[in-house]
Amino acid sequence: MKTWIAFWNILLKDMRTYYLKPPNVSWGLLFPLVWTGMFLVRSGGGLDDVAALLPGLVAVSVLFGTTSMLAVTVTFEKKHRSFERLLLAPIPLEVLMLAKTGGAIFFGMVNAFVPLGLAALFVADLPLVAWGAFTATVLLVAVSSAFLGLFIAVAVSEVFEAQTFSNFLRFPMLFLCGLFFPIERLPALLQPLSYALPLTYGADAIRGTVLGAATMPLALDLGALAAFCALLFGLSLRNIRRRWIA
Repeated sequence: MKTWIAFWNILLKDMRTYYLKPPNVSWGLLFPLVWTGMFLVRSGGGLDDVAALLPGLVAVSVLFGTTSMLAVTVTFEKKHRSFERLLLAPIPLEVLMLAKTGGAIFFGMVNAFVPLGLAALFVADLPLVAWGAFTATVLLVAVSSAFLGLFIAVAVSEVFEAQTFSNFLRFPMLFLCGLFFPIERLPALLQPLSYALPLTYGADAIRGTVLGAATMPLALDLGALAAFCALLFGLSLRNIRRRWIA
């Protein structure tokens, strides 16, 4: 019981303290919002155009929202040494890191519905396929993105370093994961790299739930996302134990 009380206190403290920091507002809120608005205005408001853009806009909003949160919460605390004090708390490291990422996951899921709300302003009867599958996919995309942000944040010392390394991964992912053009049209050397990115499977699953046009089975997409979540979380815990606990 005490462990879960600590979990909620850490999560709520991070949300109150860090989520309105300038890097979060610029990269986690404004960038996805501006990106969404730009593409929706450019689409001209046609149903087919807006629907075709939605999977990519949802994926971008989740990716940038979650990774930006972790770049701030972890690096700020590492810089002021409060992260080391948290590691001394009598709770399992796994629970502690889930508390640090829980707020970012929630924030990313909320971000996913921003493009849907804006799209509804352009198209009154915007269709969505399978809300349950859509929500499950968004959750796994948010978790994998949050754990990617955690993996980066524990490896650097400053917020600007975390944002720089995040962008080094985020922007190539946008163009390699099939959001803007099919993976089959990429150079042959890049196609295997596309399938090594978690966003490839998230974008495909979102495209399937919104447009019914996935290229892979939903079970494969969700299974791959779950595997990436476990891998990134395990690597982050290993890095923390090696640098601060060992």
